[in-house]
Amino acid sequence: MKTKTRTIFVCQNCGAQSPKWIGRCPDCDSWSSFVEEDIPQEGSRFDIADSSQPPVLLKDINTEKEHRIETGIQELDRVLGGGVVVGSMVLIGGDPGIGKSTLSLQMSSNLSKKVTVLYVSGEESTMQTKMRANRLNSHTGDNFYIVNLTNLEGVFEAIKKVEAKIVIIDSIQVVYTQHIASSPGSVSQVRECANMLMKFAKRYGISMFLIGHVTKEGAIAGPRVLEHIVDTVLYFEGDRFSHYRMLRAVKNRFGSTNEIGVFEMSNQGLMEVTNPSEYFLSERNNNISGSVICATVEGTRPLLIEIQALVCKAGFGLARRKAQGIDFNRINLLVAVLEKRIGLKLEDKDVFVNVVGGISVNDPASDLAITTAITSSFYDKPIPKDLIILGEVGLGGEMRSVTYLSLRLKEAAKLGFKKAIIPQGNLKDSKDKLNLEIFSFGSLKESFKFLWKET
Repeated sequence: MKTKTRTIFVCQNCGAQSPKWIGRCPDCDSWSSFVEEDIPQEGSRFDIADSSQPPVLLKDINTEKEHRIETGIQELDRVLGGGVVVGSMVLIGGDPGIGKSTLSLQMSSNLSKKVTVLYVSGEESTMQTKMRANRLNSHTGDNFYIVNLTNLEGVFEAIKKVEAKIVIIDSIQVVYTQHIASSPGSVSQVRECANMLMKFAKRYGISMFLIGHVTKEGAIAGPRVLEHIVDTVLYFEGDRFSHYRMLRAVKNRFGSTNEIGVFEMSNQGLMEVTNPSEYFLSERNNNISGSVICATVEGTRPLLIEIQALVCKAGFGLARRKAQGIDFNRINLLVAVLEKRIGLKLEDKDVFVNVVGGISVNDPASDLAITTAITSSFYDKPIPKDLIILGEVGLGGEMRSVTYLSLRLKEAAKLGFKKAIIPQGNLKDSKDKLNLEIFSFGSLKESFKFLWKET
């Protein structure tokens, strides 16, 4: 007698499960996202883990520094925490065409000169991958192998055959295992394949890179559990039509999640940007109102960015607030502070704020620069081109101190800035002025009174 196949309905957005079809997911609120999938039978799941490994005492574990393999791309090594950790699994996500496969191919080319690399191309043939490598002028070593496979069991065999130490899966959404009846890209397939790859990597000490597609909401396609399985999650940020790309770690078990890598897309692939501040300020117009320079810190790297604001009369009676690269709620909060504490009449004005370069800023030290840019556009008075502005703004209109002040000021002095406005609480931290003229204030009102008098 044939056994009836058991099925379950799974949300393709968040991975939630239900015994019957539901129109709206109760976990992520997405509509029509439940798809029927088969439940794997007991004992059919392929387990690559070595269950015979006994427990060991924590004090007996060798605490020597973990071995890392440098990729030859300094910006990537910075984000990874110093290089690729042996036996780790890294997930790379980003919008289509932003440079995930390009970076992976460039990294593979460099690593193949040190260890054996296997590039599993599930979306392109080996000839197409070779054509892309030629376009990028990737000079590969003798240990760079490419295979066009989507069957996971076949991938394991290929890894063992070439004895690869670095494996790139492009992409995880097209890989499938025969032990699950669901189609490739489904929640069950993505989750199970990632689990099996992780166990394989840990058992044989192989470093793996998974390339993941991104949904229209900007998240890795598939269940969130995929991000919990891997050791490191890297996201590409930036507009695909812009030259600049930022690689950010949102999860890293072997390093900091505050570091970023900056790249420039060119005909030869992704080129490293060693001085991103200079790039972001290269096209700045010094004679327009609403333009302010602020120094943010990403991990251990200071970045000088240009914040632009445009204030104009609302055309339809309802004032609009738009933000690009800055949290929209933060803009509303700062506009409310300007109206209440400074007396700016913005209720009938449209306010647009943009961070130049397509990057996102979450640093509270940019608050003073944002409010200054809005006020500068409101009065139509430009800010001095050699002035940098730092400070967090409270709801009372007070200026609060910021972290890493010396690091920010040092970067500003290196790029030719002569003056700096900082919170009064940071005055004791600015002993090393680095030839900068420092002005410190305790509130927005004091800072603005000084600025508009100066300009």
